[in-house]
Amino acid sequence: MTTAEASNDATDDADAAQASAWVKAEAVALGFDDVRITTPDGLEHLPYDAAGALDRFVAEGRHGEMEWMAAHAARRRDPRALWSEAQSIVMLAMSYAPAHDPLAVLDAPTRAAISVYARGKDYHDVMKARLKQLARTIAERTGDEVKVFVDTAPLMEKPLAMSAGIGWQGKHTNLVSRRHGSWLFLGAVLTTARLAADAAERDHCGSCRRCLDVCPTAAFPAPYRLDARRCIAYLTIEHKGHIPHEFRAAIGNRVFGCDDCLAVCPWNKFAAVSRETRFAAREATDDPPLAALLALDDAAFRERFAGTPVKRTGRDRVVRNALIAAGNSSEAGLLADVRPLLDDASPLVRAAAIWALRRLASANDCDRERRRRLELETDADVLAEWL
Repeated sequence: MTTAEASNDATDDADAAQASAWVKAEAVALGFDDVRITTPDGLEHLPYDAAGALDRFVAEGRHGEMEWMAAHAARRRDPRALWSEAQSIVMLAMSYAPAHDPLAVLDAPTRAAISVYARGKDYHDVMKARLKQLARTIAERTGDEVKVFVDTAPLMEKPLAMSAGIGWQGKHTNLVSRRHGSWLFLGAVLTTARLAADAAERDHCGSCRRCLDVCPTAAFPAPYRLDARRCIAYLTIEHKGHIPHEFRAAIGNRVFGCDDCLAVCPWNKFAAVSRETRFAAREATDDPPLAALLALDDAAFRERFAGTPVKRTGRDRVVRNALIAAGNSSEAGLLADVRPLLDDASPLVRAAAIWALRRLASANDCDRERRRRLELETDADVLAEWL
């Protein structure tokens, strides 16, 4: 390398470092809690094979009904397959660390446990608006192209966040940060601008296995491996069918998601309470009474959960989950809310209502209800539930 070439490289490196500094400053000003930078080949430098882990996850069918993971697995393995011109990846994080113990509601069986992330505005909407602002600034100042992603494209955000230095993928497969614990939303800005990359983070889980041991449904066949088909978050949010009987009792009163593995992470002790106004919903969704959810028709459901992640799952699945919780509550007073749902238009709801009835009512009561409806029922799954 000539002296001139070395001088040019040093100048380029200095420019990249300067650009990285103002990108980070802009991101912090926009309300992001952490921002680090990696490159499209960053996954290749991790201490584990992220692409191989994804391939095994899909090959073993552990993704369940999340068919998009299989359909886009090849593109997800490498950011360059998503956009070959990208030179840098800006990884950004927002904390949603709660001010309360999210597991306390598990001792209140007549209330619906709603995952911390879903209690306010949809984080996709909140983050995307700010990511677009950041991307616009990068484009204006550098003249380079930009693309924004918030969990909406085949991009492995958690391994990329590790390669950028934000945190590491813990034994529960979620991102863990020494500054923010397990409570982080992630987003990314891909750009053709050349920015200085940060050092990758290393794994700090050590011998701890609290997140594995707390799981009610044993959804972790091994550390760093998740079987989504057993995960309560998957079953209550992504799974479109009837919840398998083997998991119903273990679900307890978890109506939307599950925070157990996140909440017990010891790194959470360093997490500051998030600026909750960023995600504040129009109406509080914190752990509502099960009776209130069981009474919702579609219009009332949309009104109550407007703008939150809960709305995307839909009324029928959420009421299905609330019926499972009601069946686990041992509260016979909920029978008055369960009975009308035996005649609901949705087979998904009717079947769950039968299960709740069997858990709360006497055998004679159940038999009377069954005889009233058995000859009129046409759905095979609902019939199976009665029989």
